[in-house]
Amino acid sequence: MTNEKLIKEVRSRKSEDKKLRRWEAKLNFSISQLLVILFLLFTVHCSLFTAAYALDVKRQVLKNGLTLLVVERHNVPVVRVSVGIKAGNLYEPADKAGLASLTAGLLTEGTTNRTARQISEEIDFVGGSVGASGGGDFITASLSVLKKDIDLGFDLLSDIILNPSFPEVEIQKKKERIKGGLRSQEDDPGYISSREFKKAVFGEHPYGRLITGTVETIDSITRDDLVDFHAGYYVPENSVMAVVGDITNEEIEQLIQKYLNSWNRAGHSGVSPQKINITKERKTITIDKDLTQANIILGHAGVSRDNPDYYAVSVMNYILGGGGFSSRLMQNIRDNKGLVYDIRSYFGADRYGGTFQTELQTKNESANIAIEEVLKEINMIRSTPVTDEELSDARSFLTGSFPMRIETGARIAGFLVAVEYYGLGSDYIDNYPQYINSVTREDVLRVAKKYLDPENYVLVVVADQEKAQLRDEFK
Repeated sequence: MTNEKLIKEVRSRKSEDKKLRRWEAKLNFSISQLLVILFLLFTVHCSLFTAAYALDVKRQVLKNGLTLLVVERHNVPVVRVSVGIKAGNLYEPADKAGLASLTAGLLTEGTTNRTARQISEEIDFVGGSVGASGGGDFITASLSVLKKDIDLGFDLLSDIILNPSFPEVEIQKKKERIKGGLRSQEDDPGYISSREFKKAVFGEHPYGRLITGTVETIDSITRDDLVDFHAGYYVPENSVMAVVGDITNEEIEQLIQKYLNSWNRAGHSGVSPQKINITKERKTITIDKDLTQANIILGHAGVSRDNPDYYAVSVMNYILGGGGFSSRLMQNIRDNKGLVYDIRSYFGADRYGGTFQTELQTKNESANIAIEEVLKEINMIRSTPVTDEELSDARSFLTGSFPMRIETGARIAGFLVAVEYYGLGSDYIDNYPQYINSVTREDVLRVAKKYLDPENYVLVVVADQEKAQLRDEFK
């Protein structure tokens, strides 16, 4: 190449480099602008929390004992209904574990008025949905339908709640599906570790059992068991109905009078659930599996949902391991040590108790050091106040993300049922930001010392135990 051509080539490349730099600068500037805009939008979104998400909830207890909650939203012609009934696995006998979940699952599988196919076809024809699912504290029946089809929707919803027929053929189908699911999950180390952890924390209490029951207990459930359980617990004084959407309180009352007028039976609503007996001791459960990654859960009993320290605990846990990439566990064990891809901690709070647990997956060979680092972080947050920045970030996220829980009609309905069931108060939504923002560094330190125990914990390790070689100090 001649000197002249070489000079032209250099100039051409310089020109291209300048263009690339200009485009890069513009791109960086655009990204910066976008980030600023997104931040401003999020700030405005949070600042409008009270105005945009405060709900005008009309609450009343009807003559038959049913608690009714109504939120009128006339911007979209849709109505969502959620019915919570105190008929979860808290109320089933141990030898019939899975009874509550099976009962709920069969509500849409046939009534005295309709077959399962008819229920499905009628609701599908109008583009709606109706269903039911089991739970620990309570079961939920739900409805979503256009306003013009609200009569049909309430007819179907009332039918599945009041008149399930529990056809024997459907019972057997449902049992086989449940048992098949249970067997298939035996190959899932995450499922195994979670099952063993709950059992170790709660023992014989219903919270320590699978909501679905076991293969053996499912087989022991008869149609008479289902009929008796439904008659005893599916009663209005056990129930909360939340209705959200394009409907008035008066219209709802008329629909209830029309379709739920016969719902006035008394059952076992006064039966108290079994008390939880928690003993403070270290338990280590090792399960040998041919795995490259050890599945680990470390934790212990936690707090109930109505515990006044719940909000301080939420802030503390966000800083410890609930805050994603900003949490201490993630920064230390993932970013600094490179031991895991994901790690998190959380407090699961139910009506009568709850759990604290840290979950992670790591190479078998690094299981010991990962567990050691988890305990170090627990000890750290129990002994040293968190920083102002950590506290501010936690409070900002928890208050800023709260409206996401109630951004749709279905979420609002489900949320209202839970608020009522856990006795959080009609002003809970308005007060939540204050509950979180009033948490101080001293509160975080106090609840960390009170509710985190680095000595008496349950440790579940599902791994290739020969490679993991769990230390004696963790046993």
